[in-house]
Amino acid sequence: MKRLYRSESNKFLAGVLGGLGEYLNVDATLLRIIFLILLIPSFSTLAIVYVIAAFIMPKGDVY
Repeated sequence: MKRLYRSESNKFLAGVLGGLGEYLNVDATLLRIIFLILLIPSFSTLAIVYVIAAFIMPKGDVY
């Protein structure tokens, strides 16, 4: 069973998008680009969601 964790090995800030990329089996760089593109029209709502996710998501194991 797959679990959603913040990535310790594939992180740029807090590891949220790296962990999401590992969970979805998608390149985290692609998720980061999509995040940055959507950040402007969302009026920084995604930034708030990212910070909340960084506090809620547990840290993953280092592989």
